[in-house]
Amino acid sequence: MSKGPTTDPTKLGVGRSIAVLTSGGDAQGMNAAVRATVRVGLYTGAKVFFVHEGYQGLVDGGDNIRPATWESVSMMLQLGGTKIGSARCMDFMVREGRLKSARNLVKRGITNLCVIGGDGSLTGANLFRSEWKELLLELVKDGQITDAEAKASSHLNIVGMVGSIDNDFCGTDMTIGTDSALHRIMEVVDCITTTAQSHQRAFIMEVMGRHCGYLALVTALACGADWVFIPEMPPEDGWEDHMCRRMMDTRSRGSRLNIIIVAEGAMNRQGKPITSDEIKNLVTKRLGFDTRATVLGHVQRGGTPSAFDRILGSRMGLEAVMALLEATPETPACVVSLSGNQAVRLPLMECVQVTKDVTKAMAEGRFEDAVKLRGKSFENNWITYKSLAHVHRPNIKSNINIGIVHAGAPCAGMNAAVRSAVRMGILQGHNMFAIHDGFEGLALEQIEPITWNDVGGWSGKGGCYLGTKRLLPGKLMEQISLSIAKHNIHALIIIGGFEAYSGGLELVRGRELYEELCIPMVVVPATVSNNVPGSDFSIGADTALNAITTTCDRIKQSAAGTKRRVFIIETMGGHCGYLATMAGLSGGADAAYIYEDKFTIADLEANVQHLCEKMKTTVKRGLILRNESCNANYSTDFIFNLYSEEGKGIFDCRKNVLGHMQQGGCPTPFDRNFATKMGSKAVLWLTDKMKECYRHGRIFANTPNSACVLGMRKRGLLLQPLADLEKDTDFEHRLPKSQWWLKLRPVMKILAHYNVALDTEHHAIEHIIGKKI
Repeated sequence: MSKGPTTDPTKLGVGRSIAVLTSGGDAQGMNAAVRATVRVGLYTGAKVFFVHEGYQGLVDGGDNIRPATWESVSMMLQLGGTKIGSARCMDFMVREGRLKSARNLVKRGITNLCVIGGDGSLTGANLFRSEWKELLLELVKDGQITDAEAKASSHLNIVGMVGSIDNDFCGTDMTIGTDSALHRIMEVVDCITTTAQSHQRAFIMEVMGRHCGYLALVTALACGADWVFIPEMPPEDGWEDHMCRRMMDTRSRGSRLNIIIVAEGAMNRQGKPITSDEIKNLVTKRLGFDTRATVLGHVQRGGTPSAFDRILGSRMGLEAVMALLEATPETPACVVSLSGNQAVRLPLMECVQVTKDVTKAMAEGRFEDAVKLRGKSFENNWITYKSLAHVHRPNIKSNINIGIVHAGAPCAGMNAAVRSAVRMGILQGHNMFAIHDGFEGLALEQIEPITWNDVGGWSGKGGCYLGTKRLLPGKLMEQISLSIAKHNIHALIIIGGFEAYSGGLELVRGRELYEELCIPMVVVPATVSNNVPGSDFSIGADTALNAITTTCDRIKQSAAGTKRRVFIIETMGGHCGYLATMAGLSGGADAAYIYEDKFTIADLEANVQHLCEKMKTTVKRGLILRNESCNANYSTDFIFNLYSEEGKGIFDCRKNVLGHMQQGGCPTPFDRNFATKMGSKAVLWLTDKMKECYRHGRIFANTPNSACVLGMRKRGLLLQPLADLEKDTDFEHRLPKSQWWLKLRPVMKILAHYNVALDTEHHAIEHIIGKKI
């Protein structure tokens, strides 16, 4: 249902007031959500108030409830925790406290409340809303507010955003803070891995998650842990023998370390806690290994938020403001959630109920149900971890040979995809082959078997150990077909960027001339540019985005120190503006120039003028991002010179070309996890496809659906034939013709204080019950 084309988003909030508070445990990314709520609220013409110290500030009132300005949320995007404070509040849990809170809101004309916190905080907000009319009647009766004030504040709108590092709230794929917590955990795991290898030690690592094992599970999947303990799925009785046997097997294959991940809420089937010290003592006593236990504790809550959490918080903040301003007295309290790459609104209490259902299922010993209730993503993580954790290879071989090749530029996460594919292939009984140096290596027969042990420890390593080249197979087709025949390759996994996609298409076309190419093929997108058709995300893009974001943070600190300085930063991406746009959101840029969003000299001049006005405020710095191929004439040097000349006497300029640092570094938790699931899925799909294509004693695959791109679309992994994706491809500029992230550009511009148009189409509240949560 649309509000109509005449709706002006900058007038939606005129005459209305919004308050924002953070409650419960802090989480990285809360500040991004607060910043977006304030700035989008002001953009709509509403008054916005901070409520300091959570519900306690709401109860106490006074100076705890203060007007927010555009400048008051500057430089908080990169800060961890919550700048407006949070507190566990007992006063709000009793009616008297809620009565005081109602009075404090009514006196300021606030009838819209945005709450950022966990399920307890959001449940409290819903109770407050349900009591609102009664509270107002009582306040009028006691003479604390007038009839006119009560009438003006007759209804309270509530919208929640979930801030919790545990990712323990059902209805959203990710809660604010979870990705950042995983960053902290993986940093520690990587550090511990090096010392553990040096001394041949076993490490037991306890991570947060009292009632939810998400952090432990994803950590175990991303680092290839020997064992993981999560509350949703306690180990079977006799787990002690099984775990020790697995650790011994790992060592017998040449590994110099063991890693065990424990969620703080881990328990056995009888509900008795399993502690890291208990596991340490068991390993030391049974195996005699030099064992250490490390409890990560509150380090997981600290530090700067990841790029993902900043973007998530920013998107949630915008959606929350729109939900508040579009709400009617009949609209139920809603929570803004993430579904795939979509921001959606769900009824708050439905989500709370399903979250409680998980706890109930665990208490009743229905552990399979608990895993399913956590959602499809959690369940897939668990299935993938269980599959790859097996160390006993099948006795029966399939006699199938699968080759793995890279194509295009290197990126972080490629090694994790190879590791996962190799191990899943071996578990299926296949022989796995590494093809070095791309399609050229395939033509030159740079092919060798790759084993389980060969890929040990690869998931956390950057770059690509198999080597990669940009050369396409077109001119090497005959040599490639001979090489495939000679090494008896039955299926091919191509991991890479646009070259992998284009190369896959060339191999498919080559099937008409070369029968050896009639084998199943799957392209796994892996590129910092995120420009492969058929997938919303590519392996490596998240790592590159975080590298750019970190650099932007440091540059902004420098600019804040010197004042009146504007930085022009060039990012990678070819013609794809994904990195520039998303880094603009996560880094708080004033503008991001990209090929897909055409701009003129008039736009550049308007941006310069905007910065000149900004320098009159207390925020005397600027950050401009430019995609490397956004415009052949408006180069980084041109834009730098233009800004320098037009800003003369008002600000000075500096420029940075980030270059290949965007392709390097260790993969982020997202890229490790994503690559692991993609590699595993690719092998399982090929296994099924080879059975389907087996006829007359051999594999023959020449149908369009036997050569696919494996991509992430919205909420799940999807396989799409390469041939079907051609019509959605701009081959000249190496781009998909439709890209989901372009709709986020107005968000970036609004947060940079531009009065741009915003889609004000009303989003109906969806329902969680019956959904694949």
